[in-house]
Amino acid sequence: MRVSAAPRPRRSDRAGGYGAPPLPVNVVGAGRYGAPPLPVNVERADGYGAAPRRSVRAGGYGALPLPVNTAVSEHYKTLRGESVSGSKKIKVLIAKPGLDGHDRGAKVVARALRDAGMEVVYTGIRQTPQMIAEAALQEDVDVIGLSSLSGAHMSLFSRVMEELKRRGLSDVLVVAGGIIPDEDQEALREIGVQAVFGPGSSTQDMARYITANVGAPA
Repeated sequence: MRVSAAPRPRRSDRAGGYGAPPLPVNVVGAGRYGAPPLPVNVERADGYGAAPRRSVRAGGYGALPLPVNTAVSEHYKTLRGESVSGSKKIKVLIAKPGLDGHDRGAKVVARALRDAGMEVVYTGIRQTPQMIAEAALQEDVDVIGLSSLSGAHMSLFSRVMEELKRRGLSDVLVVAGGIIPDEDQEALREIGVQAVFGPGSSTQDMARYITANVGAPA
């Protein structure tokens, strides 16, 4: 006689199966489904239900704003090339007139002024005075920085100043750099070059001078 095996329990007969009564709630389990919510751990900055982490930090989300140190704020605005009144960025044209092909120093200055928050246009080497003046007009710059290492700064810078006046750009601040003897610096100031920065000059000093003198009468 064949003996039949005991029937396997249906899914509905299994603990927690479909149609079966729900399992008892494990009230001891931490956060299990069906368990009451855990109390908020207010000591944890990122616990579930706790306040956001940044809210407990100075200046964080939801916190009161930090007091503004006006003197420090204005100092960093100056270094970034911004006026304290919040005007637009200062725009600078860096140019090398004549046949001088050494532009490493000009690139260093251009990068430093850009890092100080100014907008910088570098025209490249071997520019004619006409090309420099026309670029200044088209770019609507506030400052022109001329660089020369060839010794022809007096004639080249004079021609640049003439071309600027011809285009009505006499109000643009013009500064110069390169190998320029002390005895030539006063002559350059007389033709309208307002500052000369020789070898070893600090780029931070250049940025401060430009920020302080843009818009000032020549």
